[in-house]
Amino acid sequence: MFKLDQYKFALTASAVALTAVVFTGCMEGTAKASASTATASTGKVWPTGPDIGGGVSYPMVGDKTGPYRINDEAHKMTLNHGRVPTKAELEAWDVDINAGYVYQANPNETGLPEGSGTVEEGEELYEAQCVMCHGDFGAGAGGKAGNYPALGLGNAEKLQKTLTNNRWLDPEADGPTRVFGSYWPQANTMWWYIRDGMPHPFSKSLSTDEVYALTAYMLYINEMSINGELVDEEYELDREKFIAIKMPNENGFEPNIKGPNALADVRAYYADESNYAGIRLKDPSERCMKDCQQESVKVVRVQHGGISNFNPPLSAVRDLPVEEAKAIDVEEEYKNSCAMCHDGFLHVKDPMWAGYTEKGMDKVYENGINGTPGGMPAKGGSSLSDADFKLVVDYLINGK
Repeated sequence: MFKLDQYKFALTASAVALTAVVFTGCMEGTAKASASTATASTGKVWPTGPDIGGGVSYPMVGDKTGPYRINDEAHKMTLNHGRVPTKAELEAWDVDINAGYVYQANPNETGLPEGSGTVEEGEELYEAQCVMCHGDFGAGAGGKAGNYPALGLGNAEKLQKTLTNNRWLDPEADGPTRVFGSYWPQANTMWWYIRDGMPHPFSKSLSTDEVYALTAYMLYINEMSINGELVDEEYELDREKFIAIKMPNENGFEPNIKGPNALADVRAYYADESNYAGIRLKDPSERCMKDCQQESVKVVRVQHGGISNFNPPLSAVRDLPVEEAKAIDVEEEYKNSCAMCHDGFLHVKDPMWAGYTEKGMDKVYENGINGTPGGMPAKGGSSLSDADFKLVVDYLINGK
């Protein structure tokens, strides 16, 4: 949530829940141990007491927890939690560039490797491997669907100030501009993401110097400075300069999740519902399924039957407008939604398609329509109907 001087916006329930899960997992062992109770029926011990969000869990007494019966069969299940990872597996995963290290005074404690790259080199790499998705100068692209995010839309310092723009208060105002330079609190995230996730679908194919070069280009298109020096077309970025980067929105988020008191800070933040426009429950120690919040807003209803003289009159017709079916240009749809990735991987009439079609075209259609974990977005990010999308798939495989 972004801090405002006068206004605060509510986090979604999922965002609050995610924060609780992250901190419960990452900060294990820092909180005081809560009381535990063993069930009479299973002998299992379950924690009780307040959780990170300020709620309450309930002790198991006899065969019940609160007013609910315990499911003994569920408690008897054997869960497979996997195995302990090997040292090599841990080292392969432990590749983050931690912000706490990046900004320490001693550069030897940073997770960044030695290396360097210039803005000019980064621009060449961007034009060769990134522009087809992120657009010219990082302005965003993605064909008709426009799915790929913009990376820079002007001066980061100026755009950071748009984050307090509020269309609810001023419907004519421009909304917040959230791109790398204006919104991201740490530059190390960009370095890490380029190294480990880009370019799609050939992640981890860039050298350390190439990552520095592309990061330098990101700073350039966001018109950023390091130690008062503007990142211009001839700028060379290395580890020492990177550590000195200060992002405009570094302190633009709450609650504070940095430092040794992070867990306590988060708990205190969510304990005060006024921080996120929440409403205190009547009694958080009691289970509640409806009418659980204190009354805080007086509802005024229209009297005497409300409004009746609508112009034009209200219609009770529920029929959808009839749309005439139009034939699509499969080649044009391919260029708009598919070419950015498939010109380099599984291109039109690529012999490698045989390894996919042997499972049947229905499976190929299904993967394309629903997307895949490997990075294929549903329908390539297009708004085509299932039937029209299948025609594009046929063109991609057969060339017609």
